[in-house]
Amino acid sequence: MSDTVERIKCLIIGSGPAGYTAAIYAARADMKPIMYTGMEPGGQLTTTTEVDNFPGYPEGIDGPAMMVDLQKQAERFGTQVRFGMVTEVQFNNEPGGIHKACVDNSTWIEAESIIISTGATAKYLGLPSEQRLRGGGVSACAVCDGFFYKNQEVAIVGGGDTAAEEATYLANICSKVTMLVRKDEMKASKAMQHRVTNTKNIVLKYNTQVDEVIGEQVVEGLRMVNNVTGEKEEIEITGLFIAIGHKPNTDIFKGQLEMDDMGYLITKGKSTKTNIPGVFASGDVQDKEYRQAITAAGTGCMAALDAERYLSSVEELIESNAEANL
Repeated sequence: MSDTVERIKCLIIGSGPAGYTAAIYAARADMKPIMYTGMEPGGQLTTTTEVDNFPGYPEGIDGPAMMVDLQKQAERFGTQVRFGMVTEVQFNNEPGGIHKACVDNSTWIEAESIIISTGATAKYLGLPSEQRLRGGGVSACAVCDGFFYKNQEVAIVGGGDTAAEEATYLANICSKVTMLVRKDEMKASKAMQHRVTNTKNIVLKYNTQVDEVIGEQVVEGLRMVNNVTGEKEEIEITGLFIAIGHKPNTDIFKGQLEMDDMGYLITKGKSTKTNIPGVFASGDVQDKEYRQAITAAGTGCMAALDAERYLSSVEELIESNAEANL
């Protein structure tokens, strides 16, 4: 390790809509942010084809292209975007304390403030056919992609509240929704179960799992298997939605930052403040409720404003202490 450790005002960890928006605001506030992109620059939107619901794009935009636009905007105001993975952090509990982050297990950087925008990773089934057709009809977000399957037949996998909510959302758009539940009952709340069972165009398949996603370039059908009888069945669909949960990318923060039982970072009130002074969290890493690009961008803005105010308060504290010592 070099004898000289780089010291910066603002470190942004993660490069999705939250991270880039935080970078735009932080750079405009002259915080000279440095962003480390992580192993998936651009985040989950880089696995999406069309983004139709982000304001300002009346014709829609390709997900990766949108992330390039956000990166260019952040860089225009002076953000340094670096490809690399933050693999370890050492937070300082004292107000005004310096935080440390290790990049790629080798290079340490010191930061007066840190904005965490590492996001959450959608859980998939792990089938080769499913992975091959991601972006070709396989999606982990009904709200994001459901519109593309208007008046078409689709399937959704999952039995929890999120799956039930997304199934009923799809039922308003699609002609038929086949819902695959792995067990003999849903684990969703009774209210959500009633909503599903009372929706006429949702067909429930209990004890059922995906055996194969059918299609070469796009989803054309689904082969299902009953995990009790072993019986297989094929249906024609154009879209498959996986709703078995997300995993927040927070492993490196365990033991230092407060998080809920699912691993999502806990922020204070309506702010992006974590339990560590000078450390802020934005985007899906702290939001298991909405998980949209636009809400992530909004909290990225909030995190940069919170960080700017924090740094200003630290400067004022240092000045007042200096005057008191004169």
